[in-house]
Amino acid sequence: MRVMVTGANGFVGRALVQRLLATGELRGRRIEALLLLDQQLSGFAEDSRLRRHFGSVTDTALLRRALADGIDVVFHLVSIPGGAAEAQYELGYQVNLLASLELLEQLRNRERPPLLVYASSVAVYGGELPARMDERQALRPSLSYGAHKLMVETALSDLARRGEVDGRALRLPGIVARPREPNGLRSAFMSDLLHAYAAGEAYRCPVSPEATAWWMSQRCCVNNLLHAAQIDAPAGSRVWQLPVLQLSIGQVLDALAATYGEARRGLIEFAPEPALEALFGRFPALKTPQARALGFRHDGCAATLIRNALDPQAAARHPRPAARRAGARA
Repeated sequence: MRVMVTGANGFVGRALVQRLLATGELRGRRIEALLLLDQQLSGFAEDSRLRRHFGSVTDTALLRRALADGIDVVFHLVSIPGGAAEAQYELGYQVNLLASLELLEQLRNRERPPLLVYASSVAVYGGELPARMDERQALRPSLSYGAHKLMVETALSDLARRGEVDGRALRLPGIVARPREPNGLRSAFMSDLLHAYAAGEAYRCPVSPEATAWWMSQRCCVNNLLHAAQIDAPAGSRVWQLPVLQLSIGQVLDALAATYGEARRGLIEFAPEPALEALFGRFPALKTPQARALGFRHDGCAATLIRNALDPQAAARHPRPAARRAGARA
């Protein structure tokens, strides 16, 4: 089994690579080669299974070399985040759209269709959401990032229909807790709040306590990416909205206080930015019966989200139950 991870040096990519190395298998087959593609690939353990490909995903020749010896599964994670893609349209266009379409083109028409797990985004829905929604919600992206993600979903679904690529796309929510560093994500406040509270540091939150968002830990995200690669996808749609935790900032603070102490709550002040809260603080309740029937899951509750996001070693001692195959009864 040959597996590739694009964006392997990213927040989710590094955790996915570590999990693949630890388990050593995918879809019941031993992983013989794990191909990492990113502009920087530092800090990975020395392992004979790793094949490092340094460079940009926009380099078509690099993609061709990486795939030259064959590929079974690709996790396509690399992207320019929403805020950065909006500010630098050409960069987002090249990475988020054209490079993804080129990857699909290089994967199609192989002797055996490779399996591609694509990290899409809830940005495909746009900012005008109803009070309650489900997987049938209309798609009206309000940022170029979301528009490009939707275009790739469409291309992936078409190639899956044609039997040329075994594509599966997951719409990801805000993944926490990302490192506290510039990353181009306008939703970075979600991770910054968790880190500041855990460290006992003062933090000015740019949205109000009543602001609601969709949350998922890095650990849970990796679980779902791996699950997407394991299941026998049913006929029909290959694009799935993951189950999410819909939590207000106030509910997240309650969970943080229960873990790290009530006294630290006084270190958090609020300076809401109306435009930011309109985009990232008005997420409604979301039902995902189709995804849940396939075995996808969220973190469970706010307390588990905090533990998974800020104490992954402890979370690893409470592993998720084995994933069910599609069609299995709940």
